[in-house]
Amino acid sequence: MKTETLMRPQKRIKQYNLASISTRTALWVFLLFIAFLTLFPILIALLGSFKTNLELTAGGTLLPSTWKFDNYVQAWKQAHFSTYTWNSMFISISATIGTLIVASMAAYVVDRLTFPGKKWFVGIQAFTLFISVGAVVLRPQFELMIKLHLETSLWGVILILISAHAYIFFILLSFMKGIPRELDEAACIDGCSLLGSYWKIILPLLTPGLGVCALFTFRSAWNEYLLPLVFTMSKPDLQVLTVGLANLKYGISAAAQINYMMAGACLSILPLLVLYVFANKSFMQMTAGSVKG
Repeated sequence: MKTETLMRPQKRIKQYNLASISTRTALWVFLLFIAFLTLFPILIALLGSFKTNLELTAGGTLLPSTWKFDNYVQAWKQAHFSTYTWNSMFISISATIGTLIVASMAAYVVDRLTFPGKKWFVGIQAFTLFISVGAVVLRPQFELMIKLHLETSLWGVILILISAHAYIFFILLSFMKGIPRELDEAACIDGCSLLGSYWKIILPLLTPGLGVCALFTFRSAWNEYLLPLVFTMSKPDLQVLTVGLANLKYGISAAAQINYMMAGACLSILPLLVLYVFANKSFMQMTAGSVKG
């Protein structure tokens, strides 16, 4: 009887270990499958950027028969990548800085002050998150920029991108609520103004949130296509990288140049990867903070 009593816990431990191993194995298989589905299109584009156009259209092969590194050179020349990349960087960096300033100031005022219409303001910001009007608002936006004499300037695109900051506002507002109000009160006692408290105390403490929001805003502005296309249609020298990539679809002979498009797409991904490397620490801090809270 004693032997059977001792054997039963051991059997239960073995069964528990087998169930745990099976669960972990199934989880890893599922995660690897999801990672494969995510990375496979990128791998196809990367390998396709080294193929000839004929080999791409024919299909049937994963690896290129001959590695055409010249595709990147031709894509850079035909798409005027130097000009388009500068325009994309100008729009993305300006929209990111402007959005972070406007959204962080709005979050600071909403969280720290009481003013008439505060609930209405937050409600309108939340309401815009559930509306996607897309191209419907292009005409009124363009007419507004005409009145501001910005219809043929990149600044018109930047102002419109800055105005779409509702989700950034709520991300920073959640970070703002985690900053103790005693810091503002101590700064006020020391003679610091509202703007000084925001600039010297709040912004440094918002660094993790600002890093994540900068990543999201830069990515959105960098991938924007329709808005820059409409505003720079009459000025090709102001077009951005996404528009230049679309122009690579047809070459001089009016034939689709898919290999050049893939090479250009791979080049356009590089700035986002570099930005993610720098913002990765802030992203991990935000994730850890959300789990801890």
